[in-house]
Amino acid sequence: MNGLKSMDNDYIHLSLLSQFGFCTRRAALVMLENAWHDNEYTAEGTMSHERVHTQGQVKRSDTIFLYDFRVYSHVMRLSGKCDCIEATFDESGYTFPFYEGKFKLYPIEYKHGVIRNEEEYNCQLCAQAMCLEETYNCKISSSAVFYTNSHRRVEILFDDVLRSTVISMAKALHEMLDTGKVPKADFSAKCKKCSLNDFCLPEISTSAKGYNKKLRQIALGG
Repeated sequence: MNGLKSMDNDYIHLSLLSQFGFCTRRAALVMLENAWHDNEYTAEGTMSHERVHTQGQVKRSDTIFLYDFRVYSHVMRLSGKCDCIEATFDESGYTFPFYEGKFKLYPIEYKHGVIRNEEEYNCQLCAQAMCLEETYNCKISSSAVFYTNSHRRVEILFDDVLRSTVISMAKALHEMLDTGKVPKADFSAKCKKCSLNDFCLPEISTSAKGYNKKLRQIALGG
């Protein structure tokens, strides 16, 4: 996972919002220490995204599908890419660079697995919409997460609460970047499926003695 600080060192990658929502320590390890390791869950997700991103641009009827589309927000200092944007011709829509007419924009975030309600996915998607709104002076009230295993999309409404959450998360990530501090581990059930488990060592005591003991075991192959 590369390029998590993009455009310049002051802009944070959109995907870190999802990481932050899942675990603040994980987000810090990825952003501050460039920690990344794939497991079966992340590897399958990466392959799903790569298949989507290779499609480029497709036009069907009145809709243009734009894949791997770069977006940014100067206000929140975020940048990244949308997996897909459905730009549908609509007289009541908004002008969109390089295309004649007006369009309604509808970003789609692709996620591996079956349908589930993950708040961090909703935040990442909402952030994409907020980036588009800022850049193209448009309004996006909803969009969708597409779950590849279920082959279904779930529409997400961008209410004031979700938008405020995105702003707060972006602010917290920038504060984390400025201080360079990694939050302490908070061991829970989700840690078992985390690809950074061996790097994070969440189950180890926060004491220096326990941490160093685990490091020695790893070094000795134990």
